[in-house]
Amino acid sequence: MTQADVIFETLEKVSDRVGDPKERIYARLFTTHPEFEELFVLDVDGGVRGSMLESCFNCITGAAEQSDLPRFHLEAARMIHDGYGIDEGQIDAMFDAIRDTFRDVLAGDWTPAMETEWSAILADLARMGRAPA
Repeated sequence: MTQADVIFETLEKVSDRVGDPKERIYARLFTTHPEFEELFVLDVDGGVRGSMLESCFNCITGAAEQSDLPRFHLEAARMIHDGYGIDEGQIDAMFDAIRDTFRDVLAGDWTPAMETEWSAILADLARMGRAPA
C-alpha cells in the first residue's frame, strides 16, 4: 500500500467508526494545549473549527498525494496564525491531535503501517511552509 492508501484508509475507518471526528480532535487539542481554547471563544457555531479542520485534512491528503499545495497553504497558515500569537511550530499540534485522535478511535485496528505513514506525513507537514532559518 502507498502512503496515500494508508492515509485514506485511516480517514475512511475513522469516519465509519465515529462519523465526524471534529469534537474529539478539538477536545484532544485543548487538553494538550489549553491555551488554544481561548482563541475559539467567538466560534460559537463551530464553523471556524470545522473550516480549520477541513484545511488540515486537505493538507494531509494533499501531502499524501505528493501535491505542492499543502506547502503553500501551510506557509500562509504559519504567517496568519503568528498574528494570534501562535508560532509556526505550534501549528503542528493540530496535526498531532488528528493523528492521536485517530489512533485512539481505531485502537486495536491502528496498524504499524498507519503508525509509520502518519508519522512520516506529519514530519513532512512539519517541514512545510516554515520560514528560512
